[in-house]
Amino acid sequence: MSEAEKVAGAEPSVLQALGDGVCIELDADRGFAALRFTVKPEFCHSGGVAQGGFVTGWIDSAMAHAVLAQRGQQFWIATLEIKISFFRPAGPGTVRAEGWIERAGKQTVFCEGRLLDAEGEVLAKGTSTIRLVPQRA
Repeated sequence: MSEAEKVAGAEPSVLQALGDGVCIELDADRGFAALRFTVKPEFCHSGGVAQGGFVTGWIDSAMAHAVLAQRGQQFWIATLEIKISFFRPAGPGTVRAEGWIERAGKQTVFCEGRLLDAEGEVLAKGTSTIRLVPQRA
């Protein structure tokens, strides 16, 4: 587990299931996170295009990590709403998911995120509304 994942409290099994995911950057001050995933051929449907649920999962993971980076592990992250816009297809290879906090209150956080290919082209963008639920002892 990387140092960034330890800080954010990442669940390695979830990131692994989404394509060998690794948290590569966390910035608590900015409320920012970047993760790297492998788009495996088995994640793709006709034409070698990654299924949209994986794209959504990658961006959702980055946005959740951004919140965890800033707010810590005292909260459970509950995504109340998520919207993804697909611009270009993601095919087999490596992608970078970035997430950041756009605005935050005490219990509700509004995030944005995007997915980039290896050349830095934006493949998809997303927004989410996250509810911070205190961890129970």
